[in-house]
Amino acid sequence: MQRVLFLCTGNSARSQMAEAFLRKYGGEQFEAYSAGLEPKGMNPFTVQVMQEVGIDVSGQQSKNVGTYLGKVLFQYLITVCDDAEKNCPSTWPGISNRDHWSFEDPAAFEGMAEEKLVKFRQVRDQIEVRIKAWITNPQ
Repeated sequence: MQRVLFLCTGNSARSQMAEAFLRKYGGEQFEAYSAGLEPKGMNPFTVQVMQEVGIDVSGQQSKNVGTYLGKVLFQYLITVCDDAEKNCPSTWPGISNRDHWSFEDPAAFEGMAEEKLVKFRQVRDQIEVRIKAWITNPQ
């Protein structure tokens, strides 16, 4: 089983979605985790849009990257926001594969609740597509 850590700034939306989708589609091949550089708590829109596709993330929590750094051996580190890519620890023991997937931050989107939901759904769908493609060729 290969461990994968998805990293973003707040660990409230994108990395949580990626973790949940990898758990759904990764089967016995992958063990999914997520963390943030500055955890902000689970965004309620994240919970809602994931529930819409049949995935319950209400039990997941925002975690600081320090929860895992030097404590859990990961084979893959995937940053899912540009800020995390710039500010992520440059050395991480045991990481043999590091990648960056740039997704827009739905939590930063300004607008009415329904407009925010639309943005969260767009990002959710992009992440799902990327996870499905990555599982077939994890590089």
